[in-house]
Amino acid sequence: MTRHVDYPLLIITLILLAAGLLIIYSVSVDLSRKNFGTPYYYLLRQSIAALVGLGGLWVGSLLPYKKWKKLALPLLLVSLLLVSAVFIPDLGFTFGGASRWLRAGPLSIQPSEILKLSLILYLASWLDRKKGQAKGFTSAFIPFLVVIGMVGILLVMQPDIGTLVTIGGSAAILYFLGGGRLLQLLTLVVLAAVALTAIIRVVPYRMARFLVFLNPNLDPQGIGYHASQALIAIGSGGFLGRGFGQSIQKFGYLPEPIGDSVFAVIVEEFGFLGGLAMATLFFALFLRCIVIARRSPDFFSKLLTAGFASLIAFQAFINMAAISGLLPLTGITLPFISYGGTSLVVTLTMMGIILNVSKHT
Repeated sequence: MTRHVDYPLLIITLILLAAGLLIIYSVSVDLSRKNFGTPYYYLLRQSIAALVGLGGLWVGSLLPYKKWKKLALPLLLVSLLLVSAVFIPDLGFTFGGASRWLRAGPLSIQPSEILKLSLILYLASWLDRKKGQAKGFTSAFIPFLVVIGMVGILLVMQPDIGTLVTIGGSAAILYFLGGGRLLQLLTLVVLAAVALTAIIRVVPYRMARFLVFLNPNLDPQGIGYHASQALIAIGSGGFLGRGFGQSIQKFGYLPEPIGDSVFAVIVEEFGFLGGLAMATLFFALFLRCIVIARRSPDFFSKLLTAGFASLIAFQAFINMAAISGLLPLTGITLPFISYGGTSLVVTLTMMGIILNVSKHT
């Protein structure tokens, strides 16, 4: 048993955090000056979130991971209440047609990000108690579907389909790792495909986004504008990029350059090599977490580490693939990199918990 955290994982985490702050500065200067009269508004807020997140990482690395088992159910219930509270007038607020945030004085909180941590934590704890029984249909599979269904309804109402896909995919992987049958996993995939098809077909703009994915040249000045501008940014970056701070697309052409489109700006400024380096960092993070999971001393810590690792890697993959035209646009942000305080704090706290597990490998 080691007595120190896994230093390679800690180093990768800190590199991603530093890269995120550097990129946020580059991407947000013009937007920040235009909206708030200072070039540092978004960087300052993201830096504060980074400090809070480092606090979460520190606490997570110190608190024995087994103590999280007792907190699993209360944290999940609180997260579900917070996600529900976004629909309460004067407490939650809407931006861009989505009700995903709560007001907390001068700050805003995105409860669905907290739900990511609490759901993985709860499922790891629940599957640990169900060890050897996860193959049961009525004793495990149906309760699992009920929990995921409840979470899914709340996220569809916001709507936050990207988070639903990320959470649902990670939860399915975790259930399989927890002892579920391959047939049950395939059933989850079929049910998810049916549900997503219905969700896409019911709402016209989602169907339009899917059609743009199938035909990137469809309506480049309308519904296909976002995808078209992202591909222009990526293509103009070439192999080595335009250089740090030299992106053109971030100046009012590319929607959400500090959010889900940030990877397009990374490739534009740092080229194919920069994009590859970013993808490699996430892959290295995932592999290191899997090494820790395999060496973990008990079933709960294995599931917890694998669950957090799958969530972060899955979200990063979907973001980079979607903005590159390999998947339909979802609005999912890039972990560690995209602007968003709640996401950054939660992600760093997850890494802190994994680092605590690594002390016991």
